[in-house]
Amino acid sequence: MSGRVLVGVKRVIDYAVKIRVKPDNSSVVTDGVKHSMNPFCEIAVEEAVKMKEKKLIKEVVAVSCGPQQAQETIRTALAMGADRGIHVEVTGKDYETLGPLQISKIMAALAKKEEAQLIILGKQAIDDDCNQTGQMTAALLDWPQGTFASEVSLEGDKIKVVREVDGGLETIKINVPAVITADLRLNTPRYATLPNIMKAKKKKIANMKPADLGVDITSRLEVLRVDEPPQRQAGVKEHKHGARNLAEGTL
Repeated sequence: MSGRVLVGVKRVIDYAVKIRVKPDNSSVVTDGVKHSMNPFCEIAVEEAVKMKEKKLIKEVVAVSCGPQQAQETIRTALAMGADRGIHVEVTGKDYETLGPLQISKIMAALAKKEEAQLIILGKQAIDDDCNQTGQMTAALLDWPQGTFASEVSLEGDKIKVVREVDGGLETIKINVPAVITADLRLNTPRYATLPNIMKAKKKKIANMKPADLGVDITSRLEVLRVDEPPQRQAGVKEHKHGARNLAEGTL
């Protein structure tokens, strides 16, 4: 396979930031909060760049959906080694209700437009933990999928994927074109060096809207309320006879 790979890169609240819920319980506070690339998306970018370095593919295209700030996330992917970026601009209420189904529609439309042979996504995002975008994208395109990948290798016109499943590891072979979602142990993402950060500023980022792709991003879901998890209650210290009394029903 020597084609084009699309990699999804999502802008999320940084993993080290303490999440706060808005006073009206409509969502979480995002203004003035540090954002970064979703860690699983970093792994997806790294895997695509490694494929290009091995001359297994010819181009890596980083895709992000969201407001203007999403271009910062794309620039990070470009500094890691992606060749160019596509920013699908979504703002306001549409961005607040943007979910896996809407992203999947956009990725599927871009895959057709760009004539991509492979889509690599993080298995999930750390903000919503949905773990749905890769599966939905594969379904919309009618492509095979290799999810929760901890190892990926190209074998002719097939891709060998080692998947992390509940019972251990599962090895599958799928045809190209395909969708792969990256698990934690697939690789260790590289740091963007200063020279590559400077080079990334000269790389092209195409800007478009969902309507340009013929995609309707209307959401069928409504968030009724967002609450912080209840505070953990303090433990109770039992005396030495507590366990026996509890068993006898006398405590």
